[in-house]
Amino acid sequence: MENDIVIVGAGICGLATALALHRKGLKSIVLERSSALRSDGGALEIHNNGWCVLDQLGIATELRKKAVRLEAINDVLLDTGKTVERTLIWKEELRCMKRKDLIEALFNAIPREYIRFGCQLKMLKTDAMTSFPELHCSDGSIIKAKVLIGCDGVNSVVAKSLKLANPRFMPICATRGLTSYPKGHGLENKFTRVMLGTVDFGLLTITDSLVHWFIGRPMLPTDSECQDHPELIKKSSLDALKGFPQELIDTVKQCDLKSLYLTQVKYRAPWNLLFTGFRNGTITVAGDAMHAMGPFQGQGAGSSLEDALVLARCIAREMCKATKSEGGIGDHHELQQRIEGAMDRYVKERRLRIIRCSLQTYVVGMLLGASSMVKKLLVLAVYIIFFSGTSLSLAGFDCGRL
Repeated sequence: MENDIVIVGAGICGLATALALHRKGLKSIVLERSSALRSDGGALEIHNNGWCVLDQLGIATELRKKAVRLEAINDVLLDTGKTVERTLIWKEELRCMKRKDLIEALFNAIPREYIRFGCQLKMLKTDAMTSFPELHCSDGSIIKAKVLIGCDGVNSVVAKSLKLANPRFMPICATRGLTSYPKGHGLENKFTRVMLGTVDFGLLTITDSLVHWFIGRPMLPTDSECQDHPELIKKSSLDALKGFPQELIDTVKQCDLKSLYLTQVKYRAPWNLLFTGFRNGTITVAGDAMHAMGPFQGQGAGSSLEDALVLARCIAREMCKATKSEGGIGDHHELQQRIEGAMDRYVKERRLRIIRCSLQTYVVGMLLGASSMVKKLLVLAVYIIFFSGTSLSLAGFDCGRL
């Protein structure tokens, strides 16, 4: 089987890349190892940079109906009793939405024949005749592609084939959950962050009856035993919130157990991103496969959406040129050169952006994991000097038109 463009992974980045290419008139095939769409995963923040991409993809209007716009960010430092509230201005669009809503919106905008479920990539080879990638899948099928894009997450098979450095673990875990209030929660539309010691609690409204919350804290030896047991995740979360306001504790007590996730934070070191090639022939990566980062700045989904738009824009430009050229798209040598050039431009355009995002989340992770007040103050000073002390310094970015 031969396809022009193959994308591995039907997560946010994979689906967004397929949709962006579709908007540019290019068909792709998305390989997803699961037997059905994986739309679970709690909720996520979408800042202004993410909404710029969703507008370009044509699904922003639909999604805005599913999540209220947050009006302010409220930081509460229980250690010092200090509270800082910042009102978000009109161009700082921030909404928290269920991951399910975003995944389904992307999926529904793509022709069904573009996605193959139950197809897991096991091994990559290079075709001796064309030098294009050859994918060997778990069902025994072999797929030949002119373009291969790995959007297969933090444990990416495609990233390993590119010899990217393995993701590292931070000594920090992140717990996420949803809490429903059938009669309404009565909360203001704000992003509230409450910090006490080494524990960071966040609360974001999604609708008038649904909120998303998260807890960032040092990883404990017992946490690995909790990951598949919602009741244990709930108990460990409540244990971590000792000393926090009762209303926050009650939010966790009333949570939807099926929405609970506890994961140890993985990341790709910012200094590795500085020197990695991210391309071999006509193979590249995007999303978490390229730049897994901590969740502390809410840029995981936004960065993946940016990748999808920039990559589709670069590839579409060159593949259209190849189609119109004298040799046509069947001229393998010319097409290969054009695709490689497109991927190099994509990597060049994205590199400084993803390094900045990854470095900022890395510093925040160090801040949360600081074992002493002296170390915490030193890391905080670095954060303020280099990043203005605010996560919104990442959110004003616009990666341009599709």
